[in-house]
Amino acid sequence: MSQSRIMALPSPHKKILLAAGLVVGAALLWPSQKQALPQRIPVALDIESLVTNLHLGDEAVETVSHADFVKTIVSGDTLSGLFVEANVDQQTMYKVLEADLNILALDTLKPGNIIRFWLDDSGQLEKLELYFNAARQVVFSRYEEGGFSVDEINIEGIWQDRALSGEIQGSFYLSAQRIGLNAGEIQRIETLLKEKLNFARDLRAGDRFSVLKSDQYIDGEVTGNSDILAITIERGRSTINAYQNSDGNFYDDQGRSLARAFQRVPLQKNYRVSSRFNRHRHHPVTGRTAPHNGTDFATPIGTKVIAPGDGIVSLVTDHRYAGKYVVIDHGNKYRTRYLHLSKALVHKGQRVSRGQVIALSGKTGRITGPHLHYEFHINGRPVDPMKADIPMASKLSKKQMGEFAQLVKVRQMMMGQS
Repeated sequence: MSQSRIMALPSPHKKILLAAGLVVGAALLWPSQKQALPQRIPVALDIESLVTNLHLGDEAVETVSHADFVKTIVSGDTLSGLFVEANVDQQTMYKVLEADLNILALDTLKPGNIIRFWLDDSGQLEKLELYFNAARQVVFSRYEEGGFSVDEINIEGIWQDRALSGEIQGSFYLSAQRIGLNAGEIQRIETLLKEKLNFARDLRAGDRFSVLKSDQYIDGEVTGNSDILAITIERGRSTINAYQNSDGNFYDDQGRSLARAFQRVPLQKNYRVSSRFNRHRHHPVTGRTAPHNGTDFATPIGTKVIAPGDGIVSLVTDHRYAGKYVVIDHGNKYRTRYLHLSKALVHKGQRVSRGQVIALSGKTGRITGPHLHYEFHINGRPVDPMKADIPMASKLSKKQMGEFAQLVKVRQMMMGQS
């Protein structure tokens, strides 16, 4: 058919003709059974959808839902202020906060994160999205009868390892910063090795250190999430080292744990478990079926709450439904949360040790009676702290040492060490 005749065709006919051309082209390029192309993965063509989209033209693009209000968080922003900017009333904000009780994502928003609001024709909030990075988003969706559901989206992405090395010139912090480590990574290293080394006193100019870290990428873009895999510090004739094992805990090259093992319960005495970890619990107040991501202990108000392991306090805040609560990061893999407290005895950024009193239990927030709600997270996901496989030994067994020794050998090679 000549080009002039094609141009004379009505627009729908031209689009159908284009779709047919695509099908023929795909058939010509399709590998036969005799061809050996292991690097090519056949993908089925959805021809019906393709033709439909060609008919719709620009209208198909218009079906993509655009948020009614988008804001990149800056220093000084408040949650209530963001809802006001989006023209969403306070009562709706409280319903979103109620849905967030199981994840507590709104409290972790920080500058650079993005918040998006979708409103219906009557101006009511229909959907809310929190964009932390390409690897993690949280979406709130309105039920027909009111209230909101919440979904946490975690994308694994691709992790790439790289070795960094340098020498001490000035403080360890500045020396580590020069080779590309960020503040969070430096703090993790200092906390991990605090029992082995006084970073302010024991290091000298010219001492060398190496770090093996892993960075997360999604679609070729770094997300900002990282993992420390190994550390060595050479001080004259002595060497301090730490390697992350498959259990997430760190050990030296002899299999000795660098952090004291966890204890199962964050209390000094035994208290009755009033509500167990349950992913499908019927909530006693709302009546909805929703996950109970922790274990509740029937503690009187003022009961001392202790850290079950060494770590850094990452959050101390007050929530309308969770009450006063504290979050502790215990390294690269473990995190604990303590809700409904009467008083926090630590502050954000503080280092804590196993057995240290961090708070007093209470009945703040929306609860039926005084208790401690305790959560244990592994790799960002809540687990049953009474049953989870958490590090509770100070040294690897002989059976575990075989696999660990191979891991150490590989990581030493990656760091350029014999």
